[in-house]
Amino acid sequence: MSTADDRPTGPRLTTTSYAILGLLAVRSSSSYELTRQMGRGLGRIWPRAASKLYEEPKKLAALGLARAREGSVGERRRTVYSITPKGRRTLAAWLAEPGAGPVLESEQLVKLFFADHGTTRDALATIAAARAWAEERNEDNVRVGRAYLGGEGEFQERVATNMVVGAFLTELYRTVAEWADWAEQVVGRWPEDPRGATLDREAMEWVVDRAGWSVR
Repeated sequence: MSTADDRPTGPRLTTTSYAILGLLAVRSSSSYELTRQMGRGLGRIWPRAASKLYEEPKKLAALGLARAREGSVGERRRTVYSITPKGRRTLAAWLAEPGAGPVLESEQLVKLFFADHGTTRDALATIAAARAWAEERNEDNVRVGRAYLGGEGEFQERVATNMVVGAFLTELYRTVAEWADWAEQVVGRWPEDPRGATLDREAMEWVVDRAGWSVR
């Protein structure tokens, strides 16, 4: 149970702080190892610049949530961070809160939003790029999933929890790919100048019908 004494004072903890704290709860790591883990796994759902990630362990240590230990690999010095009991209590308190929902950020969708100021060819290229993005991301998703099924996944002991997040990513990539296939057909019927495009009523009815999934 978290107590008032467990509440960090000083720099405010962010979601990135808690993500690093969570990684330390799994395994003690150096800043380099934490950044690598974030890029390989958590980076798919919480991408952050490496320069920012290197600062987080230091902040956690300053707050008493992690402990820094100096060591070396060969002739190279490194600092290894471990989570403290206070850090575990703080992480548990954060996990007990429901958290905020997803924030969508897509340059491709912004480009399509203003497609009537470009060309239909431009819009189709953007849609194709969106599908390629989904396929590329999902390749890694499939590789990781198969490794877990074969009992050879990294952090195999965490497969039950990782599967839940993996299922969300699977649905996301599949949704983007299926949307791209649909959008390509719709936009492919536009004239060269998108400003001359007219409403495809059948397509609009399909969109509205799909949007009604939560109000039936």
